[in-house]
Amino acid sequence: MNFIPLPGAFGERARAILAGELAPVPARDAATVVLLRDASPDAQDAAGVRGVEVYMIRRKASMAFAAGAYVFPGGSVDPRDADHAVAWAGPAPEAWAGLLGADVVTARGLVCAAVRETFEESGVLLAGPSADTVVADTTGDDWEADREALIGRDLSMAEFLGKRGLVLRADLLRPWGHWITPELETKRFDTRFFVAALPPGQLTRDVGGEADQVAWLRPAEAIERAGKGEITLMPPTYRTLTEVGDFGDVSAVLGSDRKVETFQPHIAEVDGEMRLILPGQDYRMP
Repeated sequence: MNFIPLPGAFGERARAILAGELAPVPARDAATVVLLRDASPDAQDAAGVRGVEVYMIRRKASMAFAAGAYVFPGGSVDPRDADHAVAWAGPAPEAWAGLLGADVVTARGLVCAAVRETFEESGVLLAGPSADTVVADTTGDDWEADREALIGRDLSMAEFLGKRGLVLRADLLRPWGHWITPELETKRFDTRFFVAALPPGQLTRDVGGEADQVAWLRPAEAIERAGKGEITLMPPTYRTLTEVGDFGDVSAVLGSDRKVETFQPHIAEVDGEMRLILPGQDYRMP
């Protein structure tokens, strides 16, 4: 089905918003990164295609937004992410502004947030000592201390990169999608989705940031498990998994000619029932 019923308090809130009696909460700029690696050779399908695996985190049950759901690393833009002091390599913020459909300041903040949140929640750092190198190892107590300081906002991304002599590698990201949280929600995000490959030599963390469980999953496996009710996927995650799952390897994903579309589920009343209408393909609720 392409809608989710809104019973009880959810329906009442939706009806109040439609009637203009309640103003939606403003959506905060956010970024999320679909971190990819090629599937192992023994995981190829009947046609001999290996496909990709995606790094996913299960959000803690205590989280106010998407509690218990499997998601990609990501989070809100920190105002300091747009700081010009962030050492930068790759496409300039002006180029990203065109790709993301945003102003230059917002684009700079989104790309920096994508790199920062990926490190905070997976331990993977899309940065290097120069414009054509990438950090090979982010394990160790000193890296963990910096990761915790970033999470606690005791350290800005500019300060983190500066103290280590690193530059943010904007060229390792590709724009993928744009989702805006429905007006119904009390916490809303205006989120740009990016894709990136796991850098050679780097390892993801077992648990990090807001996660209580992590896993590398083939997109089809994640979708199948959601269908069985084993895991929870939100509509943006579900759709993104179906999209990247169509590619044979990571290089094909990164090399695709991708046009970013904007999606926002909306509320509607149908035959007296309040519903959240989902854009595009069907989303099969478990």
